[in-house]
Amino acid sequence: CSAVDACGSNNGGCSSKAECRRTTPGSRACVCSAGYTGDGIVCLEINPCLVNNGGCDRNAECTQTGPNQAVCNCLKGYSGDGKTCTYISLCSQNNGGCSEFAICNDTELTDRTCTCKPNYIGDGFKCRGNIFQELLRNSNTSRFYFHLQALSIRDISGPGPFTLFVPRTDVLNSDPRVKDWTAKGVMAQVLRYHMVGCASLLYKDLTAITNVTSLQGDLIHISYSQNSLVLNNKAEIVLSDTVGTNGVIHVINQILVP
Repeated sequence: CSAVDACGSNNGGCSSKAECRRTTPGSRACVCSAGYTGDGIVCLEINPCLVNNGGCDRNAECTQTGPNQAVCNCLKGYSGDGKTCTYISLCSQNNGGCSEFAICNDTELTDRTCTCKPNYIGDGFKCRGNIFQELLRNSNTSRFYFHLQALSIRDISGPGPFTLFVPRTDVLNSDPRVKDWTAKGVMAQVLRYHMVGCASLLYKDLTAITNVTSLQGDLIHISYSQNSLVLNNKAEIVLSDTVGTNGVIHVINQILVP
């Protein structure tokens, strides 16, 4: 007589994912293969992601790739190998896309808020200081700023409000009268003739009035026709409504002369 091999046929009735092991003659035991679990007759894949997120970081996604095998990938807004994931601060790079004059605060994942710093106004992505500061930041108005600095004119750095009509930089650079006014000591009066105190007048406000009084003392006449605002029947407003904390800047294409 010979012993019956219980595993000799059809894997001994064990699962195809199990090993049939002979025990005593005519008997066998079914043991699930590595990566599977069950009684040997029925063996199911072990999904490691079901227990403790598969050993992945709590801010990672566990994805089963095979029997008792998985990969870990950090969630959006985090970086790392999946086992360890670190929050990516949007504000840590380039101030989160906020203005250099804004405070960036991380909020929810992949989001942040931008808030202008004290003494600045804007939406956080663009923040403006007072109009004296803003003159320097725009190439169209920077020459006017340097003329004010040269003559120590700082009227518009006060609390305001002010309205400023600024001749474009190219106009100030090319007008030969500027040198004459400077030599004669009247340039300060010319510059102050472009400033209006006690009012922050936007473009739409200017369309409804006919004159304003400059800090120099003389009137500036305003006319509005064919969708254009013209000062003293000569200088047209070509860029408007640059709003600062203490007033507004309008750019004009001619120098106003008191």
